[in-house]
Amino acid sequence: MTRTRAIAMGMAGTLAGALALSLPMAAAAPAPEMAAIGAKAPNFSLPSQEDKLVSLKDYKGKWVVLYFYPKDMTTGCTIEAHNFQRDLPKYDAANAVVLGVSFDTVESHKTFCTKDSLTFKLLADPDHKAIDAYGVPFKGMGDNHYAQRTTFLISPKGKIVKEWDVKDIQDHSAEVLAAIDSMK
Repeated sequence: MTRTRAIAMGMAGTLAGALALSLPMAAAAPAPEMAAIGAKAPNFSLPSQEDKLVSLKDYKGKWVVLYFYPKDMTTGCTIEAHNFQRDLPKYDAANAVVLGVSFDTVESHKTFCTKDSLTFKLLADPDHKAIDAYGVPFKGMGDNHYAQRTTFLISPKGKIVKEWDVKDIQDHSAEVLAAIDSMK
């Protein structure tokens, strides 16, 4: 390559770079907005571990604990699920149901429920329809993504009355029960 040609190619590269920098960048997709307290809870229809569709509207007249969690059979998610399972008689007595939602598949939920003797519904949301509708943040890309641990308490009238960005999985179920009791 001649020196003149090398200089010309270098200048062309510099001009192309400058042009690229002057063009507006595509904005990153905004994070979904969290469902608002006091708002009507978004309906959803998702398959459970039994591969049967479950909709929020199926539970009209009941308190609904809708908890989003990262991944089946991981340490924190197992502890959280066990605590909800342990407290199910208290939820039943309070006219409440517990529904767990994650990106996991129906098969993964079925395995988790069988392995850990979970009797409440776990809902598969691999296309993040409910996760997006409720504005639950998630991390990761492709097949390697997970929802941030978030819980919504939905009143018997279908309104969102409380939301938790869950940090303490040990006491979370007790906090949710206390919230239900305080709103009766």
